[in-house]
Amino acid sequence: MSAQLTLFAETAPAPKKQRARRTHPSVPAAPATTVPTALLRAADWILLNSSGGKDSQSMASHVCRLAAKLGLLHRVVIVHSDLGDVEWGGTRTLAEEQARRLGVRFEVVKAEGGDLLARTVARFFKLKAKAEKEACDEGRDPATAKVAPAWPSSTARWCTSDLKRGPIRKLMTRLVAELGDLGRPVRILNCMGQRAAESAPRAKLAAVEIDRPASNGKRHVTTWRPIHSWTDAEVWKEIARSGLPYHEAYDWGMSRLSCSFCVLGCEADVVLAARLRPRKAAQYVAVEKKVGADFKNGLSMRTIIERAKALDAEYGELRQLPRGTALSGYVGKKATRTYLDRLERGRLDLAA
Repeated sequence: MSAQLTLFAETAPAPKKQRARRTHPSVPAAPATTVPTALLRAADWILLNSSGGKDSQSMASHVCRLAAKLGLLHRVVIVHSDLGDVEWGGTRTLAEEQARRLGVRFEVVKAEGGDLLARTVARFFKLKAKAEKEACDEGRDPATAKVAPAWPSSTARWCTSDLKRGPIRKLMTRLVAELGDLGRPVRILNCMGQRAAESAPRAKLAAVEIDRPASNGKRHVTTWRPIHSWTDAEVWKEIARSGLPYHEAYDWGMSRLSCSFCVLGCEADVVLAARLRPRKAAQYVAVEKKVGADFKNGLSMRTIIERAKALDAEYGELRQLPRGTALSGYVGKKATRTYLDRLERGRLDLAA
């Protein structure tokens, strides 16, 4: 070994050891069944994750209809992760109204430590300080330290883990405590509205799987994606069938809900959001400046706002389309009129 290589071997920092994640031995490696009725009957709690969007509401009405036929609605809980002002206005209220019409319990969880924008800034400066300290400890110039990307991305979805998954697991802990000692782990069926048609990564997800990180000696969590194979048309047909209200952002032209400006959203959606929420878009620009990075990889919020302004200049300010516009494109005008009539009267028939 050369002297240079010997010196490097002596001074290079030792690789960090990854802490092994341990799972309680009682947690099964695979689900005992994938049959919907069997999954529902086996569950002590049926937890429906609701963003207030079209997929989660169609999933919720579909599962509630199945649960009602089995006499299990008393086990159903709809949970909404309140994301604060970064989500579309009225989303929390809408999710609660959907739960009320379905006749099931509603819970809201919210992460501590601020919304997405506040967390992005705090996370960046924390990572920056850590990178600079490591550089100093290794005798390098801290100004050259590389800092991990500030914004969440498809490969680093810390927004989901921090703002949704973490708070929902705390709710799971509370639900387990409510049941007391059953002499066995509480079985939680955690239902998600994720669909294969949304993206290539989601297409690879299993319809049913054991959530080992969320499971422990007191609870066994099974993840179920009831509408994983559904198309957009099937989602909207379920909305028409259920009579549940959907968010008006869809009638404005949005293809998805949750965060107004989702880092995983298509360009058309984020530009439309900038036209609808220019003040919130400006706040994203301010954060971009603080962290020195674009909101989306290769697409800054400044550029998004410029494109939004160009569309306003060319076509004029956006005008809200009639209620039911998004739905009618999938089920037709007649079915949409029936849906709007049911919506107005607040009628909901789970057996329909």
